Amino acid sequence: VQLVESGGGLVQAGGSLRLSCVASGIIFRSYVMGWYRQAPGKQRELVAAITSGGVTNYADSVKGRFTVSRDNAKNTVYLQMNSLKPEDTAVYYCNAGLRSPSWLHYWGQGTQVTVSS
Repeated sequence: VQLVESGGGLVQAGGSLRLSCVASGIIFRSYVMGWYRQAPGKQRELVAAITSGGVTNYADSVKGRFTVSRDNAKNTVYLQMNSLKPEDTAVYYCNAGLRSPSWLHYWGQGTQVTVSS
C-alpha cells in the first residue's frame, strides 16, 4: 500500500494550495480518505475526511476555507486550501481508513505546508 502526497509548499497568508494524494495497493473506492496535519509540538489532528459515498467532514478551524474531494477513477483525494493562515502551517498527511470490522489505517509520508504572514 502506498499513499503519495504532493502539492505542499510555501505560500503567503491569504493564498491557496491544492494537495493531492494518490493511493495504490488498496480498493480506493471502499476507503474513507482523510487529511490530517501535525504542527511542531502539537498532536496530529483531523483536517477533513470524505467517505466512499462522498460525505465530507471538516475540522471547525478549516470550515469554509478547505474543500476535500476524491476521484475514484484516479485513486486520488484532494484538499483545496484557500484563505490560508499562518496557523495552517504543518505537515499534512493523507490517510486511508477502512472499517473491517475494526479500523484499518494507512498513512502517507506527509507534505509540508508553510504559510507566511
